[in-house]
Amino acid sequence: MRQYVVDAFTDKPFTGNPAAVCVMESWPPAASMMKLAMENNLSETAFIVREDSGYRLRWFTPGTEVELCGHATLASAFVILNYYAPEQSEIRFNTLSGELTVRQNGDLYEMDFPTYELREIPVTDMMEQAFGVRPSKAVLGLDLICVFDSEEQVRSMQPDQDFLKKLEGRIQNATARGRDTDCVSRSFCPKLFIAEDPVCGSAHCQIADYWSGVLGKTKINAYQASKRGGFLYCELSGNGRISISGKAVLVAVSDIVAELHKAY
Repeated sequence: MRQYVVDAFTDKPFTGNPAAVCVMESWPPAASMMKLAMENNLSETAFIVREDSGYRLRWFTPGTEVELCGHATLASAFVILNYYAPEQSEIRFNTLSGELTVRQNGDLYEMDFPTYELREIPVTDMMEQAFGVRPSKAVLGLDLICVFDSEEQVRSMQPDQDFLKKLEGRIQNATARGRDTDCVSRSFCPKLFIAEDPVCGSAHCQIADYWSGVLGKTKINAYQASKRGGFLYCELSGNGRISISGKAVLVAVSDIVAELHKAY
C-alpha cells in the first residue's frame, strides 16, 4: 500500500498541516487503520478506496475516526488529482459527512463543505481557565469558537489541555480579528488526542461562517496561527455550504509493508 505525506494549506514543505494519505484496493479492518494512524502520529491519516460510486474517504486521528477533516480532504484530492487521475480537475469523495467535492483551480484546491448552525452561549470562568484569557464571546456549533479581543492574545495563549476537555464542542477554537487577514485562529483538540491542530479546515466551516456574519462579507481570508501556520481562503454560498481553498505540497511517498488485513 502506498502512503503519501502532504502538507496542506501551504506551498512550503514543513509548514501547514501534514496528513498521511493511503490509497488502497480494499478496506482493512477499522482497528488496523486506527493502528496505522497511531503509528503515523499525525493529526489525520486519510484512507481512500475506489468504489463503484466513486472514491470513499475516511479519516482517522491517532485516537478516533472523525466525520469530517478539511486538511486531509485537501491532501487526498491533491494525491488523487496528481497521481491517480491527472486528467481530472475535480474529485468527489463519499464520506461520513456526505459527498464532498474538491476542484483544482490552478495551485488551489477548492473544497465544498457544509456549514453548521451556530448559537451564542455564555462566556464562563471555565473558558478563561482553559485558554488563560477571558473570551469576549463564545459560539457553539460542532465545535466551540471563543472570540478574543486581539490577534496577540490568540497567538500567545498556552491553553490548559485538561480544562479544554471540560468545555463543549468537538474542537475548542480561539479566534480574533487579524491584522493582515480577516481573522486568525488556533484549534485545540484534546478530545481527539491532538493538543493543537496546525491548520484545521473543518473548524473553519464555523470560524469563517462566524466572521462572515460579523464582517458582513462572504469571502473570508483566514490564517491559522499555529507554529506551522497556514492560509485558508473561504467563501460562504448562503445555502448552508462553504468553499474552503488552500494549497498543498508533497513531502514524502512510502510503501506500507505491514499487512493491514492481518490481525496483530
